[in-house]
Amino acid sequence: MSPTGPAERRTAQALDALDAALRGHAAPLEFRPADDDGAADWTPRPDVLDLPHPAAHADPGTADEGASVERPAVVVRTSGSTGTPKQTLLSAAALRASAEATAEALGGHGQWLLTLQPSYVAGLAVLSRSLVAGTTPVPLLTGTTDPERFAAAAEQLTAERRFVSLVPTQLSRLLDAGHDRTTAALRRFDRILLGGGASSDELLERAAAAGLRVVRTYGMSETCGGCVYDGRPLPGVGVSADADGRISLSGPMVALGYTDAALSAERFDVDPATGHRRFRTDDLGALSTLSPEDADSPADPAPSGATPSNVPRLTITGRLDDVITTGGVKISAEQVRAVLLEHPEVTDAFVGGVADRDWGQTVRAAVVLDAASRTEAVLETLRAAVRERLGPAAAPKSLQVLTALPLLATGKPDRRRLLDLLAVDRP
Repeated sequence: MSPTGPAERRTAQALDALDAALRGHAAPLEFRPADDDGAADWTPRPDVLDLPHPAAHADPGTADEGASVERPAVVVRTSGSTGTPKQTLLSAAALRASAEATAEALGGHGQWLLTLQPSYVAGLAVLSRSLVAGTTPVPLLTGTTDPERFAAAAEQLTAERRFVSLVPTQLSRLLDAGHDRTTAALRRFDRILLGGGASSDELLERAAAAGLRVVRTYGMSETCGGCVYDGRPLPGVGVSADADGRISLSGPMVALGYTDAALSAERFDVDPATGHRRFRTDDLGALSTLSPEDADSPADPAPSGATPSNVPRLTITGRLDDVITTGGVKISAEQVRAVLLEHPEVTDAFVGGVADRDWGQTVRAAVVLDAASRTEAVLETLRAAVRERLGPAAAPKSLQVLTALPLLATGKPDRRRLLDLLAVDRP
């Protein structure tokens, strides 16, 4: 596809700039949020070349590829949903490893629709996968949930295999539009990668009913994006959990570290079993063994020679900062949210802990309701449902009704803003 507009021309230039950085022919770069025209933007970051990072722990097989392989090539900031964004250092080797593992999991390389800002890792991953695949992505960085614009952009994809990465909010709004052309465009994708947050069962059921091939992804800036698909680690990815359930991820796609050396030392080390870098996440989860029927997952990312008996399935149960301690009782905010979302008139929900002088913290929640909801009746039903399923301590002290959850540019809920809202007592 030849560039036809400013966004397309700028995306082609972004691919060239990223390619130069990955080859070590230019300084490391950092992408910035796109402008109003949806054109990608970036800035050189030569300053990060002088920072200490764990490059001495090179991944096996990369030592003979030259020093540029393990130097920082791209700086990408974490979403900042829980605090100040961290500047993550990604090497060329890590981004290429992620792209190759993704292709192996999805059955081959293809062409991508770019609907997420390359200033965040999910959008950056689309660019790096496109470089490795030798394809040109179609950019749609504004109006991503406008059904006509989405369909028109998706229809520009010409490769035999077509992919898109979306966050749950994007997919939900596209399906809500009930637009036949958009639904047809979504069906044309060989896979729709869905990440950036938990996907409700209701959304996944709607997608399946519409004939969409959705793969739930789990990953973060520190792993070059998604590295676990439908609960299964991509080829080369190691997953472990400590005694408290805190998840660590290792593999060739793990970042070099942060610009903050002290924070890098706290969160990154080397997996002694493989020599790959390892990242300690803020997520809590559980590992189980795949059942035989799971071996036929559409994504099928199991390493060559692996069997269901030696491939773990990862289930994310929450985050460290999702644990609310109220009156000495530990409550999982994610479990409370799951109960709220089971109600047919709740379209979205957020649960958090607010400091309390007497209880330490109290459980509070915000919900988005269907327009036809009888608010007071629904709220009382929700409190009762949580109380019955999870106990009295888990029942939200307050339930606020919002027209929509405030979101970050990534499409994730803005946790800081939501917690500030929940901290205000409502009559």
